[in-house]
Amino acid sequence: MRVNELLVEGYGRLPDLVRAAVEGLSPEQLRWAPAPGANTVGWLVWHLTRVQDEHIAERINGAEQLWVTGDWAPRFGLRQDQHDTGYGHTAAQVQAVQPESADVLIEYFEAVSARTIAWLEKLTEEDLDQIVDERWDPPVTLGVRLVSVLDDDAQHVGQAAYVRGLIP
Repeated sequence: MRVNELLVEGYGRLPDLVRAAVEGLSPEQLRWAPAPGANTVGWLVWHLTRVQDEHIAERINGAEQLWVTGDWAPRFGLRQDQHDTGYGHTAAQVQAVQPESADVLIEYFEAVSARTIAWLEKLTEEDLDQIVDERWDPPVTLGVRLVSVLDDDAQHVGQAAYVRGLIP
């Protein structure tokens, strides 16, 4: 198995997990938090999608984020800010993410995922050694960044599934 095939396998598992975490939930359920200040299902799935969209688009392959080129922001009750991925959000900012439906979460994630998978299929092993972020010591390679995004997305979709199970 080639490394890019392994990455395609890992990233390719996420769409089913996202669907399972949100399908059938009402907008109110997507915004429900298990405790004051806790993350909601809607915020978790929005955030994991934003992270993948931002990291894959701008930091890795130079494309525009789908968040910026599409009509996604208003469907989440947000403004179109290419830098807002949810990192460091306050409780109020978490609550401000108000997806209009489970479908919008699924549609945005599937659009981002399809682009990621198509790009990963073309990746070579040499590409993985490319430095994509020099702000760290040691600098971050493409391979490390791809594992980091996959890990982040997998953790957050698991959290979303857990919070879904707590919804009364």
